[in-house]
Amino acid sequence: MKSANLESRLAALAAAGGTITYGELARELGVRMSELTSQLEALMEEDAANGHPFRAALLRQRLSDDHLPAPGFFLKAQELDHDISDPGAFVAEHRRRLRSA
Repeated sequence: MKSANLESRLAALAAAGGTITYGELARELGVRMSELTSQLEALMEEDAANGHPFRAALLRQRLSDDHLPAPGFFLKAQELDHDISDPGAFVAEHRRRLRSA
């Protein structure tokens, strides 16, 4: 998968104020879930290094009533020294910053 495809899709989602499930995004991009998650983790590292909000915050679990990303998102965020003690507020802030960019 080309990272540019993922990045442009996430930029479009942010501009539209939307979210997407991991499965939907993997199908749209024609990639396996493992490849998608690897690319998302790489984007999170890039975003953290540049002081940007996590673009991966635009993803949500399919069966989640709270529309939060998968647990791996929070593990990666914590690994990157972010406080995830309030997951809902953490994601809401990143989504807000992405949509106002």
